[in-house]
Amino acid sequence: MTGRAEATDVMAAGFQDTDVEPQDGPETLAGTRLGVAALSPRYQVGVALALAAVAAVTCVHLGMVFLHVAPSNTVTKQHGKAIDDWIYPEFEQNWKLFAPNPLQQNVTVQVRAETRAADGGTATTGWYDLSAEDGRAIRGNLLPSHTQQNQLRRAFDYYAGTHDKDNRPVGLRGALSEEYMRRIVVMRLDRDHAAGRGGTLERVQVRIRTAAVPPPGWSGEKVSSAPVDRVLPWWTVSAGEAGGGVR
Repeated sequence: MTGRAEATDVMAAGFQDTDVEPQDGPETLAGTRLGVAALSPRYQVGVALALAAVAAVTCVHLGMVFLHVAPSNTVTKQHGKAIDDWIYPEFEQNWKLFAPNPLQQNVTVQVRAETRAADGGTATTGWYDLSAEDGRAIRGNLLPSHTQQNQLRRAFDYYAGTHDKDNRPVGLRGALSEEYMRRIVVMRLDRDHAAGRGGTLERVQVRIRTAAVPPPGWSGEKVSSAPVDRVLPWWTVSAGEAGGGVR
């Protein structure tokens, strides 16, 4: 009985030894430093300063964007120039906070031109609907270009913001906006071969046609469906542009 008990104790001790996994002693982990703690104090200070700078810039940027898209308030009135200097042009936002009023008009940009043929004869083209051309290029395109979606609209917004209702320039950017608009339409007419083979563009005229978007039937709202035209003056095309120099 005594020998059997001793054998049982030995077997139990053997099982206990195999179940116990070796563990690191406190002296093994105590000297190990991970992450930033593994760096020297000088580098730790550098990392802390870098993280603080990134956090500060991020907070300032988020605050500027919030003030840019927020409704007009005391802060934006007093510091509007500083906010605009931070936002434009890299971080421009084309949306507003708190349910902006959606666009309820269809605005199309159209252009016609006076051309000179190779034999010296002149003619006036019909109206080219540039917005419709962009619409056809975008429709069904999974990756439409930014130019097709926004170039004409932004060009006219720029023009309208620097001219009065009589198309007279207001401020120093009026001439620049005219040149920008003219170059765009000349480039588009050249792509459409508006002047014909061997011909050149002499003058161009832009027309902005605005029509209200029909309201849904259930709204009961009534709006005029008649389009309103804003016809801009004739612009002379420079020699470089007339020959297709603008691409």
